[in-house]
Amino acid sequence: MVEQSDRARLIDWEEIPPPVPSQTVPSSPVKKNATEKTSPPDGRTQGSSAPRTGWGTASTRGPNVTAVVSSGDGRPPRLRVDHSVPGWDIAKSLGAADHIGLSVKEQWEEKDQIVAVFVVTFDTRSGNMVEWSLPQDMDLDGVEFKSIASGSHRITSDFIYFRKGCYFGLACFANIPVESELERGARMKSVGILSPSYTLLYRYMQFLENQVRLQLRCPGQYSPLEAFYEDKKAILPPLANGQVTSCPTWSVTNISRCMHPEMKITHPAGCMSQFIRFFGEQIMVLWKFALLRKRILIFSPPPVGVVCYRVYCCCCLSNVSLLGVGAAVPELRPFFYVNIADITALRTELSYVACTTEKIFEEKKELYDVYVDNQNVKTHRSDLQPLLRLNASDKEKYAKLSEQRQMLLYSQEVEGDCSSNEEDLFILFFMELNDRIFQILGEVAASSEPILTAEHVRAMGLDPQGDRSFLVDLLEVYGIDVMLVIDNPCCP
Repeated sequence: MVEQSDRARLIDWEEIPPPVPSQTVPSSPVKKNATEKTSPPDGRTQGSSAPRTGWGTASTRGPNVTAVVSSGDGRPPRLRVDHSVPGWDIAKSLGAADHIGLSVKEQWEEKDQIVAVFVVTFDTRSGNMVEWSLPQDMDLDGVEFKSIASGSHRITSDFIYFRKGCYFGLACFANIPVESELERGARMKSVGILSPSYTLLYRYMQFLENQVRLQLRCPGQYSPLEAFYEDKKAILPPLANGQVTSCPTWSVTNISRCMHPEMKITHPAGCMSQFIRFFGEQIMVLWKFALLRKRILIFSPPPVGVVCYRVYCCCCLSNVSLLGVGAAVPELRPFFYVNIADITALRTELSYVACTTEKIFEEKKELYDVYVDNQNVKTHRSDLQPLLRLNASDKEKYAKLSEQRQMLLYSQEVEGDCSSNEEDLFILFFMELNDRIFQILGEVAASSEPILTAEHVRAMGLDPQGDRSFLVDLLEVYGIDVMLVIDNPCCP
């Protein structure tokens, strides 16, 4: 904390507090540990294919306990779900784990992790530029173009999630009219922060929105930002490179720390429900591409914030809780907003989900496998074309998701049951779907006759004919050694 000498009082910054009983507000902010568990952006933990970073876990439900069961005869271990523990409570398990004791890395991950704060402005002569930042020696090259997205001059406000090297960023943008010939009648600024994880960034969105409005009204008033940085700046863990490179070791008690992410959203409908309504049945197409770890690029004109949520939702489609699944599979990494300055970085990525406002990306087909323009999901790769077609099983799964969603809404509105929400429903629906697929594949691979039949495929909730191409790709991507004996008719 900074001392209140000749600085402005530390009442101009605040964060969205977690839900706790009401208490007296202190005269100045007091540093506190965040309750959410986080994970690093570059962690590639062996033993899970779930996204490695997410918004804070707040679920009260979770998948059944999983285990890897050795066959005892040299064959690959079997992946098994223990159904003897119905209603296993992840949150309670995590609470119990806290009493066991956390590693140095985990203890650090619980704390605030702001590594930089900055103000970006649009200058009529120089373009986008960083006008102020802390710490001053932080490399912020390119942040000025990520914090004010291309085309933002047409809107009055926005928020943007993005990546900067090994860090994640959140910036709030605002645009107001001014009577100034020098500024050509408009003043545009963005205030943002960087963190090793995007887990807790949402907590500071209201603060950033307030600060960008302050910067527009009173340019150069940096005292609240200075106080905020001094209070929240990160102390990197004692590792050789000063960065967290992997999540904690996976076990039943901490399996959801880097999996089953959930974030606090700012639009009233909720990001998951909006995602479902926006894409409709096309969610099932995106689900297959996400599970196959394809490079997915979403195009949309500004505002960017809601599209960043779509990036997050796409990553949630590929959550798998079974231990041992996807250890050697590329991580589906959320890049959030990207622009032409990210082209070099994207060329080296094997798997990602990102969004952009720049139409030129559509022409650069070497950068992506799947291109999403509005609700139109398309691919230039001929081997992926069959996955664009919805089959009967896809429509059945989407109908089941819609039915469960309607039942949830009914229980909330009529019965007043708010114990579950749409975010939980959405994440768990696809997690259980993925778990069932890999559960059956693991059992077949560990059997004396590793032959995948039409009956197995139906038990997975897939179409033996319509999902043949998807299954072939899935077996190859995840390195699952089974024989597929489903007939492939000459005429689809």
